[in-house]
Amino acid sequence: MVRFARAAVPPLALIVMITAAALALGRVYAGTVLVPLVAGAGAAAVLVSVASRRAPSWLVAPLSVLAMAAYTLGALWWSANRAGLTDPLRDLVVEAARNGIPRLLTAMIPVEPTPDTVIVPVVAAWLAGLAGAELGLRWGRLLIGYGPPVLLFAGTLYVVGPNAAAAVGPVLMVVVAGALGLAVTGRPPAPDQDLPRTAGLALQIRAVAAAVAVIALVAAAAPLVTRRVEATPVDPRQYVQPPQVDSLDENPLIRISGWALNPDQQLFDVRSDRSGPTRIRLAVLSDYDGITWRVGAVYRGAGRVLPAPATLPANAVAPVNQRIEIGDLSGRLLPAVPTPSRVDGVRVAYDPTTGTMIEPDGLRPGLAYTVSSLEEEPDLNLLTAADVPFGDGIARMLALGPGAPDRIRELSDRLAADAGGGAYQRALGIEDYLATHYKMVADAPSGHAYPNLAFFLFGPANGGGQQGTSEQFAAAYAVLARMMGLPTRIVVGFRSETGTGPVRGADAQAWPEVYFTDVGWVAFDPLPKPDTVPEPPEREPPKPDPPTPPPSEAPLPTLEPTASPTAGPIVAVAPGGSGLLPVYAGGGGGLLLLVVVALLALLLRRRGLTERRLAGGTPGQRVAGAWLEVRDALRLAGDPAAAHLSATELAGHAEAAVRHQTATAGDDPRAPELAALVDLVNRDAFAPARTGEPEATAAAGAARTYTARLRATRSRWRRLIWPFHPGPLRWQRDD
Repeated sequence: MVRFARAAVPPLALIVMITAAALALGRVYAGTVLVPLVAGAGAAAVLVSVASRRAPSWLVAPLSVLAMAAYTLGALWWSANRAGLTDPLRDLVVEAARNGIPRLLTAMIPVEPTPDTVIVPVVAAWLAGLAGAELGLRWGRLLIGYGPPVLLFAGTLYVVGPNAAAAVGPVLMVVVAGALGLAVTGRPPAPDQDLPRTAGLALQIRAVAAAVAVIALVAAAAPLVTRRVEATPVDPRQYVQPPQVDSLDENPLIRISGWALNPDQQLFDVRSDRSGPTRIRLAVLSDYDGITWRVGAVYRGAGRVLPAPATLPANAVAPVNQRIEIGDLSGRLLPAVPTPSRVDGVRVAYDPTTGTMIEPDGLRPGLAYTVSSLEEEPDLNLLTAADVPFGDGIARMLALGPGAPDRIRELSDRLAADAGGGAYQRALGIEDYLATHYKMVADAPSGHAYPNLAFFLFGPANGGGQQGTSEQFAAAYAVLARMMGLPTRIVVGFRSETGTGPVRGADAQAWPEVYFTDVGWVAFDPLPKPDTVPEPPEREPPKPDPPTPPPSEAPLPTLEPTASPTAGPIVAVAPGGSGLLPVYAGGGGGLLLLVVVALLALLLRRRGLTERRLAGGTPGQRVAGAWLEVRDALRLAGDPAAAHLSATELAGHAEAAVRHQTATAGDDPRAPELAALVDLVNRDAFAPARTGEPEATAAAGAARTYTARLRATRSRWRRLIWPFHPGPLRWQRDD
């Protein structure tokens, strides 16, 4: 019995260790296909080595490799059959061998067991079983033979990373199996025999030294181990480049105008188990920099099963099944009813944050696939009293690029004041305003940068303003809503009136969605109703006159050039008298006095503007004011920056403006204060709640330092007229 245990337990311990690795890796795979395949590979490798134990050692490895090839081929066939793949087995094997490792590290979790996600674990398990059996069984070094299975187990934990709970069960399996294997293979105690005194003393010293070494090792490793217990594992997927898309797929909003000009173009055909008006989503755009809306997705290769969408408890979820066949739709984005949970017939890459899918190899006519979606239906009864969330988690949906026109901000403030009430009332107010005052046309040019939106909202109706496609309506809504503090995104998709049949260019549409606490994303429709005549914004009741500005903000009278004055008497009415008081003064002296007064007024107004920007208002307004001071300084220096530049790009331009002048003078050409100011501006844009007094003070100091540095690099004439230049007083009205 003892002999049988000594022969059976070590191979069984190796098999259990490899099975533990399979269970640990199977936690991030969908279904139950992977675990038996990987565990079977390890068991087969160990059994082949046991069966050929009496064969020459040089023969075992080739026999085991041949058996591994046959087993792997069967595993790939089985996984392809379970995944419903109909490609030839030869093509699947070649593709799996070529892309197995990157596919394993880029696959969306849960990973579907397909040939390219199965081949690496199966081969690794077989090789671990072969190496462990040869070292531990043939050569009698079981502790060393445990090395390959333990390395396999550690590798599976690394691949899983933070994407599954702690693998307590598999770890216990490895520890217990290893201990049992060592216990049954230990040498029996030798019969008592008298040792020489010197040999016995040496044996005791070695035992004490070994015990001290073990205790020291445990004491040294214990703090490191305890610190790692609560640490979040590293996800190796962050080191792998995900699939990339081009600009049309990153910003499909610009395709709306092209589809509108080709209303009869059949983009795809859909068959659904639900009838009635249906919105089919193509992409979700969450990021806006003042120029372009972008998806901003991180795509990961996915199998048929996609991660379950997060839903709110109060909302109902309706399953929708669709079969879609691509026609003239190009690019990589795949249309589907939100939110997809399973895709058959095409390999996709998926971004779970936005719910956007792509076909990495691109769409082609005739491509057909089936999508199962879980459509969340918000409880609209909660909207009246619903609020909107705030904080870092939602900052992405509130961010706006720098340089937003004041007229758009003023319109947003007025609409918010008119709507009153809560967040839902403000969202409805924007929807009603756009639908009432603007016109939907198919031939409007594409564009949704700040200048495009300003022209759409305020441009003359007879010059192309106040009309656009759903691109301008959705983009204007989103910008106005974000200015009101409403988390907003834009969805590009299609609206099918029947839910089934061909989807054409005329069905393409963009619409905004607003996120409400405990309700979720709610779609709004700012498009005008058919056959309605828009009411021009000019017909609205005029705004009341603003209160008289303080003296520092009162506009200066415009000085018109006159004929050269001639010396002569100036006649004025004597104060308090009835007659005329002749006042004789030189014409040149009076003009000089007028110029001095004008320059003094300009100086005071310029200083007042700077103080209001850097010392007045909320911390966020002061950070924005510091940024305006930098832009004005570049204009005063004769090196203005383009309006479309981002904060980082403008900082590079501003530093170049200083570097160009200081490089030849031997001074330090760097402007480190710009980096700090850019960081503060970006932080205020994405997390305004975190901008406080220290940040506002730092921004003001950085703006003053850079302005002084830039002014010092200019010519003497520019330095002289710098504080009197009226440009900043005019530019703040134009911005």
